[in-house]
Amino acid sequence: MIWIIRVLFLFICAGLGYRLLDKLGLLAFSLGAVAILLLEFASKRVRLKTFLAVSLGLIVGLISANLLAYVITLVPFSYPIPRIIFIALNLSLGYLGMVIAWRKREEIGFAPLIPRKKEAPRLGAKTKVLDTSVIIDGRIADICQTKFVEGTLIIPRFVLRELQSIADSPDSLKRNRGRRGLDILNRLQKQKDLDIKISEQDFPAIREVDGKLIQLTKVLDGLLVTNDFNLNKVAELQGVEVLNVNELANALRPVVLPGEVMNVRIIKGGKEPGQGVAYLDDGTMVVVDEGEDFMGKTMDVVVTSVLQTTAGRMIFTRLKEA
Repeated sequence: MIWIIRVLFLFICAGLGYRLLDKLGLLAFSLGAVAILLLEFASKRVRLKTFLAVSLGLIVGLISANLLAYVITLVPFSYPIPRIIFIALNLSLGYLGMVIAWRKREEIGFAPLIPRKKEAPRLGAKTKVLDTSVIIDGRIADICQTKFVEGTLIIPRFVLRELQSIADSPDSLKRNRGRRGLDILNRLQKQKDLDIKISEQDFPAIREVDGKLIQLTKVLDGLLVTNDFNLNKVAELQGVEVLNVNELANALRPVVLPGEVMNVRIIKGGKEPGQGVAYLDDGTMVVVDEGEDFMGKTMDVVVTSVLQTTAGRMIFTRLKEA
């Protein structure tokens, strides 16, 4: 049906052109009709805002052209004004209106005319206070890069001082940890989508950094981001919401069910006599019953139970029978 309408439109334009301007009109109006049909096909990719802007520009241009033409007709001339002048005015000002409106389309507001989808409430957009341990750990930078963390990240000044003191420590291990923490902060600041602020707020009456962190989080009504097990527990006891990076990592680890067969390399003995200990790629400890005699070997084991705690996960297994 739509193709019949298009063909009729083409024939009507051609007939109108032939009637007005003979063969030249036939050619001109036919080409114009073809151009309009091509624009129709291209309109499938045009945004509604762009279409409305161009339409508005065309309307303003045509109105301006006809007002100017009316003023011209009021001026007494000694000879009749050719019709082509009025056509040229409409074409020129109509074109200018469309082009100007298209270039300025972002400045034209069509909010009341364009229906918008209701945005779902953004989760996790509360202010987040980072502690020293989670900065040194470094995984927070990877989490932020995946855009799972939203909202403002607060770096307290007293945490920066603690990092600086660790980085200046005479102990090489502590010094490397402190420098790693400073590198992680630098990496976070380079992420364009993150809103990171340094908080100058301090609590002189509280001596420990953990206590200052909890108090600052309360004042900001935010979330405390940490991987410190003890700080996690103390904060929860004081009614502070905590995002524990270790808990997130544990939640993302593959589920292991009793009876599942695993292939692990036993690297050392366990606490109990006869036990062997292996580790998965993600650092999960695997305790192998009667595996001490197979240290240094890769063995098939069967999962017997899984112990999940806030501090991590332990998988208990036995050697698979041949």
